[in-house]
Parts: sequence; C-alpha cells; structure tokens
Amino acid sequence: MTLLHEQTTTDAETTLAEAEVALVPTGAVEQHGPALPLGTDLLAAEAVARAVDERTPTATVTLPTVPVGVSDHHRQFHGTLSASPEAFGAYVREVTESLTAHGVRRVVAVNGHGGNDDALRRAARRLRAEETAFLAPWNWFSDLGGLDEELFGQTGIGHADAAETSMVYAVAEELVREAALADAEAGAADGWGREVHGAQLGFDTADFSESGAVGHPTDASREKGQRLFEHATDELAALVEWLADREFAALLPEPHS
Repeated sequence: MTLLHEQTTTDAETTLAEAEVALVPTGAVEQHGPALPLGTDLLAAEAVARAVDERTPTATVTLPTVPVGVSDHHRQFHGTLSASPEAFGAYVREVTESLTAHGVRRVVAVNGHGGNDDALRRAARRLRAEETAFLAPWNWFSDLGGLDEELFGQTGIGHADAAETSMVYAVAEELVREAALADAEAGAADGWGREVHGAQLGFDTADFSESGAVGHPTDASREKGQRLFEHATDELAALVEWLADREFAALLPEPHS
C-alpha cells in the first residue's frame, strides 16, 4: 500500500514519478444516528481506497483522507462538522493542483458522502476545463450492481440504514453500536426528505428523521457488508485501470470546431 503521508520526501520522489493515478478519499464527520460513528463516510471511503491501492497492478498513490465534508443539513445533531461547498471544493481542487506539480494528473476522489457530490463535480469541471488535471468523482455506493435490491430490497442507500451499517461492519466492525440499532430504526424515516403539496421542504435531516437514520439499520449484517465492500473495490479498481489506459489529452474537453 502506498500512503503518501507515510513516505519520506525521498521516497515520494520515486512514488510520484511512477504513479499513474492518485486516490483522494473524501468523507464526512456527521451524525449517523445512535448506532454508527460520526466518521462512517470517511471510514468507508478510506478503506475502499486503501484496498484498491494495495491490490491494483496500476501504480497508484493514496493521499490522506479529507475528513470533513458538506454536512450542514445534519447540523442539528451533536458532533456534526461541516465545510461550505465552496471551501470543500476549493480544498480538493487545490490538493489536486499540487499533485500536478509532481506529474500526477489523473486523480479519483473516492467519496463516501453524497453531500460532497456537487462540490466535487464543480472542482472536477474546473480542473478539466483548465487542462490542469482530470479528477474523477466516485462514490462507493453509486453503482451497487443490484446488491441494493438483492440484499436490502431497495434502490440506492439511505442514511445510517442497513447498507451503511453493513459497510461499517465490513470496515470498522467494532464501531457499530449493535444495542442501539433498534433505537435508530424506531426513530428513522422511511425515505429521504419531506414533501408538502409537491414542495420538497425537508431541508435538514431533523425535519423528517427523529434518530437521524433513514431506512432500516436492523437489516444490516457483516456478510452483506463484505459483499458491498468487495463490489466497491472491484468497481474502483476498474475505474483506476480505465484512467491509466488513457492518454491525459484524451480526457480533456473536445476543442470547439
């Protein structure tokens, strides 16, 4: 495993010269109900990134995890930290720009928090338009290959639900508070948001979820989490190979005719 922060500057000279793709885990420190840790999203992103770094034949380097993301919609729950979309996006963009000084121009933001999506896409679009780097935003839960329906009888994932709880079982089992899973589910919402006469008025999680959870966390298991983790690492490994196989110029916008 090639973790940049554990290397010396001498080591890094060789690592960065050889690296074809860099991985930047991004997550959140936010409430995930009474049964899951505040760091659920960063733990999942970091674990998947490190697993792929270790197994892929492509030369990769993994950067330190960006822990705090865009989480203002969870602010009423204790422990939640948040950055503005502008600050978060600028941070990821500038870290990516600094990588290019060492010759690494293909980067994957290995993301564990949906609230980061818009900021990551804006950062990626700017880096590409300026022809500085190609940043690929990637969520471990974006394409579950049907496992969401097979394992949980739903499309996509909720929040602190069975899927996220299963994933924490896979990457940090000791942090799941099993005794609190029933309480999390008792106060959970069945779906994300709150609609009133066609208007989406669930601006914050507290508007529609008492416990902070959305879904059915008691349906989680270690076995389901391992399947999610294996699928996510397969998907990310395939993306890394796809990026490594392409010339950087081919990843840039098509010129105007």
